[in-house]
Amino acid sequence: MSDPQAPGATAPADSPAAAAPPDTPTAKKRAPPRSARRRSREFALQGLYRWLIAGGDGAAAEADVRELDGFDKCDRAHFDALLHGGIEQAAALDAVLVRHVDRKTTLLSPVEHAVLMIGVYELMHCVEIPYRVAINEAVELAKSFGGTDGHKYVNGVLDKCAVELRPEEAQQGRR
Repeated sequence: MSDPQAPGATAPADSPAAAAPPDTPTAKKRAPPRSARRRSREFALQGLYRWLIAGGDGAAAEADVRELDGFDKCDRAHFDALLHGGIEQAAALDAVLVRHVDRKTTLLSPVEHAVLMIGVYELMHCVEIPYRVAINEAVELAKSFGGTDGHKYVNGVLDKCAVELRPEEAQQGRR
């Protein structure tokens, strides 16, 4: 008996996958390509995570991240703003976060903490990015890198931060 999961094995003739043409819903779909901006957030998250764990000035975290595959495809300016801005303004970002989280920021998971730092940084300094986009991007980071339900926590916290940091925009979005 052959293993249907073995490389090169085909699906049995009576299975839905074998009968479905490639453009039907049962066929595997490729994820859309990630934008340069999303990649910059992913790399900044990895750098902030390393910085939260190891400390330092962030140069080592940046050097490590710059060596990762795909770094050349990210929005370098946005990456620099998020990583260096996140590190330089960590106290100010945590001051906003502490008003909306249920524990000290030092007790947060380092992944969720880094995601929240990126979200608050974008809410504070990247006004060209709509607040809903900033929140959604942070939620997507938490889904990809964080714990099982971490994205729900990130969403709730950043929603409260948006009301504080961008009250007019958040108020319009709630109508």
